[in-house]
Amino acid sequence: MKDNLIQYIFGIADNSLILGQRLGELCGHGPSIETDIALTNISLDLLGQTRSYYQYIAKLQGGDANEDTVAFLRLEREYKNVLLVEQPNTDFGYSIARQFLFDVFHLALLEELQNSKDEMLAAIAKKSIKEVLYHTRFSSDWIRRLGDGTEESHNRIQTSINDLWIFTDELFHQTDADSVMVSQGIGVDTTLLKINFYKKVSKILEESTLQIPAIEYFQKGGKQGIHSEHMGFILTELQYMQRTYPNMNW
Repeated sequence: MKDNLIQYIFGIADNSLILGQRLGELCGHGPSIETDIALTNISLDLLGQTRSYYQYIAKLQGGDANEDTVAFLRLEREYKNVLLVEQPNTDFGYSIARQFLFDVFHLALLEELQNSKDEMLAAIAKKSIKEVLYHTRFSSDWIRRLGDGTEESHNRIQTSINDLWIFTDELFHQTDADSVMVSQGIGVDTTLLKINFYKKVSKILEESTLQIPAIEYFQKGGKQGIHSEHMGFILTELQYMQRTYPNMNW
């Protein structure tokens, strides 16, 4: 059961780690000072949440494991984040669309995870909800501003939503470890979040004068460790310092 719990936590924590790394790339590149700072703060929030999860994993693994080895010394196939969060910052529209789609899911997940029978996971979820509420408001407001803004902003955010939509269904897939944790009352049954997710997302898109993509086929694989071509480049930057100078502390 311990191994299933560790794999389950990786499935949650790695999303925040990789998205936090992606947002960190935007530091100094926001369209305004306020937005730049906001994106950087969201990145820091996600990395802070990640630390809590990884510290718990290190405790479960025992031995010489610590949050740094957990975060930086795994191979690509050992990361269990969804494909959505590793998609690149093509432009501001893509960054916001990616954030928005993940935030709506992330908030729903934490709202359920705070009821977990695992006291540590429940505590992390309760602590993180306030931050993710802000993330969701931020990204939702930007979807509305861009969608109902100029013709160019509307077209750009619509294109971003269209291109990233294919990664949304994976958010609700369950691995074997996920299923075991759900049966134990520890994990969240994400399949039950799917309908409300698309309702909330569709409502905001409609308010933003944006079209809901009509896509029947979705991409998946990240939760099983099968990632896009972008993941290797992310890990090259993420892991560089720890692999070049071993035993550094985060």
